[in-house]
Amino acid sequence: MSDKTMTAEEAVSRLESGMTLGIGGWGSRRKPMALVRALLRSDVGDLTVVSYGGPDVGMLAAAGRIRRLVTAFVTLDSIPLEPHYRAARERGAFELTEVDEAMFMWGLRAAAHRMPFLPVRAGLGSDVMRVNPGLRTVTSPYEDGETFVAMPALRLDAALVHVNRTDRLGNGQYLGPDPYFDDLFCEAADAAYVSCERVVDTAELTKEAAPQSLLLKRHTVTGVVEAPNGAHFTSCAPDYGRDEAFQKRYATTAWPQFSARYLAGDERAYQSAVGEEP
Repeated sequence: MSDKTMTAEEAVSRLESGMTLGIGGWGSRRKPMALVRALLRSDVGDLTVVSYGGPDVGMLAAAGRIRRLVTAFVTLDSIPLEPHYRAARERGAFELTEVDEAMFMWGLRAAAHRMPFLPVRAGLGSDVMRVNPGLRTVTSPYEDGETFVAMPALRLDAALVHVNRTDRLGNGQYLGPDPYFDDLFCEAADAAYVSCERVVDTAELTKEAAPQSLLLKRHTVTGVVEAPNGAHFTSCAPDYGRDEAFQKRYATTAWPQFSARYLAGDERAYQSAVGEEP
């Protein structure tokens, strides 16, 4: 067991162009935005991004860092379609693989279990098979003879996720109502970097929350980054909700102006600029 704490810049320095990168969270909820911002300040690009997409995808798409996107949706929740993602997609900036939400989850689960694929009913009878001609079906070898989609594993070179608390060893805790699939992202990846609101002693993790809240196990985590307000402007319940005013500012500001104002400096500069008037 060892101390896995590092800075966001140190975590990003371990990423390389051309990687397949998984990003945890869901839409505009508990996204590892401090890590995404650090990634945007680097020169890493040509990425295959795997995400239940939100502003993480929108920012990386706007910055031209995505070669291929694998997703079930890209949304800001209160704004149904992520506008910077939409603009990049409309100009054909990257390749898109869009699948059903359950298919996406099963792809992560297959990768976590080191299986080449897992059978799933989701997607049958829909256009997902037409727009993804590479997908295959399998037939049950038992008496039922049922046909399933053979969802291929979504194997990741690296994953970025954000939780409420971690210890220095990489045990990660969520305190909100939904774990999303951050554990599967970490288990599906060769390396996983976890940002958190606060690093605490291991014993403190279960002082005020049940052991079931320990979503991430240390053996699946490569690095830990303490990043207060690190999911901003997405939510990180119960620590804070989504910053709707800032999200609207992001959605209605042209990318060159937004990135120049909020991404030119380090994370401290970003957090300082957040409260300023546009």
